[in-house]
Amino acid sequence: MIKTYNIKDISVSEILKREEESRDVSGIVADVIKNVRERGDAALAEYTEKFDKVVLDSIVVSEDEINEALASVDAEFLDILNESAENIRKYHRCQVRNGYSLTDKPGVIIGQRISPIEKVGVYVPGGSAPLPSSVLMNVIPAKIAGVPFIAMATPPSKNGKINPSILAAAKIAGVDVIYKMGGAQAIAAFAYGSETVTPVNKIVGPGNAFVAEAKRQVFGKVGIDMIAGPSEVLVIADGSSKPDVVAADMLSQAEHDRMASAILVTDSAGLAAAVAYELEVQIPLLTRAEIARESIDKYGKIIIAENLRDAAKISNEIAPEHLELMVEEPFAYLPEIKNAGSVFLGKNCPEPLGDYFAGTNHVLPTSGTAKFSSPLSVDDFVKKSSYIYYTKEALELEAYKVNKFAMQEGLTAHAKSAVVRFDTNNSEK
Repeated sequence: MIKTYNIKDISVSEILKREEESRDVSGIVADVIKNVRERGDAALAEYTEKFDKVVLDSIVVSEDEINEALASVDAEFLDILNESAENIRKYHRCQVRNGYSLTDKPGVIIGQRISPIEKVGVYVPGGSAPLPSSVLMNVIPAKIAGVPFIAMATPPSKNGKINPSILAAAKIAGVDVIYKMGGAQAIAAFAYGSETVTPVNKIVGPGNAFVAEAKRQVFGKVGIDMIAGPSEVLVIADGSSKPDVVAADMLSQAEHDRMASAILVTDSAGLAAAVAYELEVQIPLLTRAEIARESIDKYGKIIIAENLRDAAKISNEIAPEHLELMVEEPFAYLPEIKNAGSVFLGKNCPEPLGDYFAGTNHVLPTSGTAKFSSPLSVDDFVKKSSYIYYTKEALELEAYKVNKFAMQEGLTAHAKSAVVRFDTNNSEK
């Protein structure tokens, strides 16, 4: 059963505490990466047979397979996928930035260019819960950024096929090539390439502990989005909130993962008790009841605050992945929120809206990293380059200042480079 605390009786460190993973997978992952790097497709085939229990003729998904998947997906769901994709596009188009030039000094141009990353790899988990939403959220911002090549990797089932809804989402989002490969080996192939797999410059997408560790180990060779932790939701609710609604929203995250955390902070002791009761009513009805049960018992918490502004303060210290402001005047409290991945305003804004449909990105910072990082966006798929242009006359006006600065740092070659063009003994003057 979920535990209830007074805000004065629990620290943020206690709220965020997680059991340490007992298994260190770094050595296993390092071996996988080395094997794929050295042996390419042969290593990928061996891992696919070992872990996915299937021997493949090809790891590349064919156009026929994609068309077959599209034909098999429920027509109504296909319409929903398309509408969700368009919502995501509309939101992320607003994030597009342009470069700039400054020309306020005669003969001087300085500026910034923004260009897309050339090749991106998107990892999509397999398992019992297919995630077409993850395809849309990771691919669409990359497309809007102008990435010319987007590859997707996802593990095949035992029949050698990919879940049709994932293939449908990939088609709608605009993936260029889809590989049947999963786990750390897929991340290694994205980073180093193989006879079949084109190496990429950045890897994004969620995965299990092996995938997360592989992303950690290849970072530097390639870019990554983030190392995501367990899912989180924090609900700030006032006494007028409905306990069954609060409980349902908390469980929408608890069912994700045994280590997920669902936290309620409220100024109403009555609501706290009613939500605790509702959780016990609703958990047994879930298809993933066992997972939700463990999440709520171990990491779920109800915290009673003196007022909603105190609730906002503790939320800022926790910096949750998802924050629901389930209060009467949510926009009045929005300025109080400094640290949160995504904020859901009001009593009619359940967190799954952001997961699937509203258009905001559901790839969010976890484990308190919202204090310094942001949701996945178009910015994650572009690079910025600065540029400088000086005429000879403009340089002559400022070369001495650069020379003086360099000499202050003891870098005489720097100093000479600034003034050599104006040396009367220099034949190239």
